[in-house]
Amino acid sequence: MSGRLQRDLSLVLVPLMLGACTAGESALPVVGTLERERIELIAEANEPIVAVVVREGERVQAGQVLLRLDPSRHQAMLAQARAMAERTRQRLAELVRGPRREVIAEARADLEGMEAQYVTAQREYTRVESLVERRLLSPAELDQARAQRDMAQAERLQAAARLTALLEGATAEELEQARAAVAEAEAATRALEISVERLTVRAPQDGIIDALPYYLGERPPAGAAVVVMLTGVPYARVYIPAPLRPHIRTGMEVAIHVEGLTNSFKGRVRFIATEAAFTPYFALTERDRSRLTYLAEIPLVGAEAQKLPVGQPVTVHFPALQASAH
Repeated sequence: MSGRLQRDLSLVLVPLMLGACTAGESALPVVGTLERERIELIAEANEPIVAVVVREGERVQAGQVLLRLDPSRHQAMLAQARAMAERTRQRLAELVRGPRREVIAEARADLEGMEAQYVTAQREYTRVESLVERRLLSPAELDQARAQRDMAQAERLQAAARLTALLEGATAEELEQARAAVAEAEAATRALEISVERLTVRAPQDGIIDALPYYLGERPPAGAAVVVMLTGVPYARVYIPAPLRPHIRTGMEVAIHVEGLTNSFKGRVRFIATEAAFTPYFALTERDRSRLTYLAEIPLVGAEAQKLPVGQPVTVHFPALQASAH
């Protein structure tokens, strides 16, 4: 058989073979890499690093201290906020209790003194008025006596009003304002307490320290990642070819082989994309469609999987599809 005839036959037979095994495309392994969820823990403030407690590659538990930033400035701000909160609480207590007895007694004494001055000024005005009527004094002296009497009357009314205010105590509006000031000061204090707490970076969950981008003594900017962790269950990150996509569903059991190990791991499909990994042209040929792939994530089952390093090449087989193909 000539070479040209062989090529012609292959062009006919290969598509037929591919079409015949479309339902069993799982015979072809799906490849990818082993991954973990990455968590970046950031610096809450632009403060120097004063302690690095862990090393890269170390396994840590939830709540474990990883790194500390200098809390000196925030602690001073917290002390100021606590003093402000205490002052507002004392002011509220003073308004609720009302004025002291000594202050009320002083106000009563002031009122009695103002009343005595008013009586004296009123008598002086009456005396000067009679003398003016008899033309023994000028009208100007009467005006002066009237002014002194009116001033004494105003001071008497002012003292009476002050005593009344002390006896009645704070108004409902004043008490509400004082309570609001206390709540505001306490909220500001709590916010600073949280800021101080977050200067100590802790592990949010069990995991592995992947990277420590900054060294002891460096001052990372606020919001910069100071610790990178790998957490959760290792999973295979693979791309499913388009011919296989209609047969794959979440929850499907698979066999995962990790490069360098003889034994394989079980897993179940956790996620599979509904859209292809790239946006195709409006019209695709049959050959182009076969090149589409769909991202899938498959967690590994078993305690031994926790020890596997990320980045390892993996091969995924679908036993259920292989069985149906045969």
